[in-house]
Amino acid sequence: MSVLYIIATPIGNLEDISERALRTLSEVDLILCEDTRVTRKLLDHYQIKVPVISYHQHSKINKVEYIIGFLKEGKDLALVSDAGTPGISDPGNKLVSEVYKLGFKICPIPGASAAITAASISGFPMDKFIFMGFPPQKKKRRKFFEEAASSKYPVVFYESTYRILKTLEELKEIDNTLLLMVCRELTKKFETVYRGEIEKVIEEIKRGEIKGEFVVVLEGQNMIK
Repeated sequence: MSVLYIIATPIGNLEDISERALRTLSEVDLILCEDTRVTRKLLDHYQIKVPVISYHQHSKINKVEYIIGFLKEGKDLALVSDAGTPGISDPGNKLVSEVYKLGFKICPIPGASAAITAASISGFPMDKFIFMGFPPQKKKRRKFFEEAASSKYPVVFYESTYRILKTLEELKEIDNTLLLMVCRELTKKFETVYRGEIEKVIEEIKRGEIKGEFVVVLEGQNMIK
């Protein structure tokens, strides 16, 4: 029976990938990826010549049917995202759901995740935490931040270069005593970690280069003494 492999790829440093992931990527018939140019850089680095096709958040249902057609032909496929683990703040879950319905085997190959990487260095008790993905850009944005700021457990979410300062300012308006950690460019050359009260973190970020992807970890109200 055909297999769809869900393969985690590095979030920055290309060495952060398992031997099993590399072997599987080299053995499947086709690799599904968000941006073929991004994935091709990883494949070229490890001299993997398997064909790639795009599958991303804007792919329509007929693209899913097209991909399932390969499984019906007996081909093994791998699904990757541009960075990290597919299906986490990523459209991979839509494809996985459809593949499950048809009875094909799905095999996870774990690896890097920006959320878990950040959580591991936060210093906050992370035996229970909430992952909230990306904040909404418009509708329900205030509600998102109110829920994050008032959570009894630590909260992890992602933010882009273009909105990180706006996001932190909005959080500060809700609670200017928040203790948090903000990670920039995890595992990359210019990896930077900011940690402390929210006003201090905002000022430190303003003094540096605001570039790259960010992960935010809020301490959680349960932890505040």
